[in-house]
Amino acid sequence: MGSSADLLTSWWRDPVNHHWPVRVLESHSIQGWLRWIVGAGGITMAIIGVATALSPVGPTGTPGLVVAAVIIGIGVLWAVRWWFGSWPGTVESLALFALGDIAITTSSMLDSNRVFGSLNAMLLVVTGCYLAFFHGPKALAVHTIWSLLTVLVLAWRMVRSDGDVYLAVAVVLIMMAAVVLSLPTLQFMFWLVQSDSTADPLTKVFNRRGLEFHLTRVFTSTYGAEICVMIADLDQFKSVNDRFGHSMGDEVLIRTAQLLQSCATADLVVARSGGEEFTVVGRLSDEQARLVAESFRQAVAADHIIPVTISIGVAVYDPAACHICPRPAPEELIQCADDAMYQAKSEGGDRVIFGELISRAAAEPH
Repeated sequence: MGSSADLLTSWWRDPVNHHWPVRVLESHSIQGWLRWIVGAGGITMAIIGVATALSPVGPTGTPGLVVAAVIIGIGVLWAVRWWFGSWPGTVESLALFALGDIAITTSSMLDSNRVFGSLNAMLLVVTGCYLAFFHGPKALAVHTIWSLLTVLVLAWRMVRSDGDVYLAVAVVLIMMAAVVLSLPTLQFMFWLVQSDSTADPLTKVFNRRGLEFHLTRVFTSTYGAEICVMIADLDQFKSVNDRFGHSMGDEVLIRTAQLLQSCATADLVVARSGGEEFTVVGRLSDEQARLVAESFRQAVAADHIIPVTISIGVAVYDPAACHICPRPAPEELIQCADDAMYQAKSEGGDRVIFGELISRAAAEPH
């Protein structure tokens, strides 16, 4: 994948797909179970709030007790939301955990015992684990900065009230090890394993799992805009393996993937979706798709040291050109492009065919 610096840059810039891990959980029938666990975190926080309010080290005075009551209420509402609602979308998920971070920090500040307040702040590790898994490095960076500021303020209050500088330093180092060092490291390793499992080991473009991973993100981010799917399949590829050997066949596949990436724009997702089949997904108009597909077809025919051609099927949905057409599902665009690709092959190959997109929703009788 490149040097360590390249890896870190790719990790930081990687677009987060919150929906993909949620769908993975759902496919294994554990999404509901996890929602109950996350909701139980709210009840746990409410119980901690009640126990702290009744303790001598808890908040003192009416304002402190009112704030404690609000935090307890947030914990209960949190549990109700997760237990009886569906899994939240990206924005709501971030908002919920931002609220959780604020509630944890506030409750930590209310405790008159500064050491217990610092112990309570360790709950920020729990919210950080969720953000690390579902929201990626940028959200985790904001959470890490918030956690570090929280513990620095708690340490400063500890020094000011108790004069124990050494204990304050120890608390800061514990939180730095738990939040600032451990969570980003774990998130990076998770991303690295995920990236490796979604890449085709031969061509280094995405595999079918990687295509699925990015498909939802592309369709979600391009809502209201045109979207294109291309399916490209090398013509008579079996004869390449038979005549020149599988090593040469592998070289052809590698070079084809490189050519496709060089012809594609930066925001296009490129995947090897089959043995000699490649899929491209992204935001392209009819004209742009025609230019990209044709440049790719010509590049493949001209580049290889042995005669190789490719058939490309293209499907484009443009809401501006079809105001009454419902937005197609990803599978509909893929099927349309696949049908067009097979038509290109049936006509002799080495050509680009645009499919006629007919939405199933539009075709169904009302």
